[in-house]
Amino acid sequence: MGKLFGTDGVRGIANKDLTAELAYKLGRVGGYFLTRGKKRPKMVVGMDTRISGDMLEGALSSGLNSAGIDVLYLGVLPTPAVACLIKVLEADGGVMITASHNPVEYNGIKFFNEKGLKLTDSMEDSIEEYILNDLDIDYVPVSGEIGRKIRIENPVRKYMDFLKDTIDVDLTGLKVAVDCGNGAVYKAAPVLLNELGAQVYVIHNDPNGININVSCGSTRPEEIQKLVLETGADAGLSFDGDADRLIASDENGNIVDGDHVLAICGTSMKEKGRLKSNTVVGTVMTNMGLDICLKEKGIEIIKTKVGDRYVLEEMISGHHSIGGEQSGHIIFLDYNTTGDGLLTAIQLLSVMKEKNERLSKLSGIMKVMPQVLVNSKVADDKKKSYMEDETIKNKIEEIEKHFDGKGRVLIRPSGTEPLIRVMIEGEDLDEIQTKANELAALIEERLSNN
Repeated sequence: MGKLFGTDGVRGIANKDLTAELAYKLGRVGGYFLTRGKKRPKMVVGMDTRISGDMLEGALSSGLNSAGIDVLYLGVLPTPAVACLIKVLEADGGVMITASHNPVEYNGIKFFNEKGLKLTDSMEDSIEEYILNDLDIDYVPVSGEIGRKIRIENPVRKYMDFLKDTIDVDLTGLKVAVDCGNGAVYKAAPVLLNELGAQVYVIHNDPNGININVSCGSTRPEEIQKLVLETGADAGLSFDGDADRLIASDENGNIVDGDHVLAICGTSMKEKGRLKSNTVVGTVMTNMGLDICLKEKGIEIIKTKVGDRYVLEEMISGHHSIGGEQSGHIIFLDYNTTGDGLLTAIQLLSVMKEKNERLSKLSGIMKVMPQVLVNSKVADDKKKSYMEDETIKNKIEEIEKHFDGKGRVLIRPSGTEPLIRVMIEGEDLDEIQTKANELAALIEERLSNN
């Protein structure tokens, strides 16, 4: 059996890869490593709307209880609510059962420590070592030391009250379209927005266990674009299955992605004196248009590897207040320790209300540079050695010299497949498509087994 933990916890097809037995072991071993040394430890547990959630939650909670840990059961609610309620309930950690934007047959188990942060690599390695080698912890509590399962009363209310405290305006007068993706935010999003004064039009908020992410949510933005135009809404909000990301739409049905949100909210935070270190954190896939926009506003940008965990690491180490990805994972570190779609939504709407501006005008401060992505099939053992090939290296330098600062080349070996991904960004779509195809063909020719 290979590694258990990926970039976002343990994931797999529920009841096949991610079994109840594995969930039990993750609860018992993972919970023990997270809370050892604590007296009567407690951990919060939440899940999204997938049908497999009940099975995995029962097994996971049993594992936690067997390690002497009380489970504070939250039921169905977003991933960021788990991170938030760890602190609100003064727990010693938490677990979210979700596979985010993935199809319903998948599920996952994601741990957080007492600060609401994902586990360190070394902690994950320790847990993996025990489970993959069929080891067990040497702690077997009995009698009153066994953990209990405690149902928390109205955890969604606690999460919404926390979110309300992050803005100081109401949303009266705004018409907002919402696609809940039949996921974990189906209760919180429409209720919170209504309470803040918005007029809400909502779709895909009737989860049945098997319709999560099905032709809806942030991976199908055409749904929210259509609803905005049908209702005449001022903005559209589309969430994924566990609501840790947001894709928005302006009043004209144009997509407002994570890069636009970073531009809008980062600029607003600078104007209010709340942009710590005068810096926004993005990734290597962040559109070059954001770089240009922020530079014009006198704001720095730092780019990390792709993945919200790397964004968060940079934000913590550099004491930055906002960062995120084009995909809609936005972290407002002053408020929460993970991407939070609903928090992002109300921050974005509050800027609209404060400035009394349409979302199209706000997002217009950033001009999107066209991006083209082409895959090259290469030998698996050669996919990380592209810069050792002088011909490829010279071709990349030739393309970047041609762009003269108005375009760029990004090469990324796939983590799981024998592929090298060629991304080129520039002002002219036809030109960058041609150059991406040329470079991808050269890489394939030089690094394949033929």
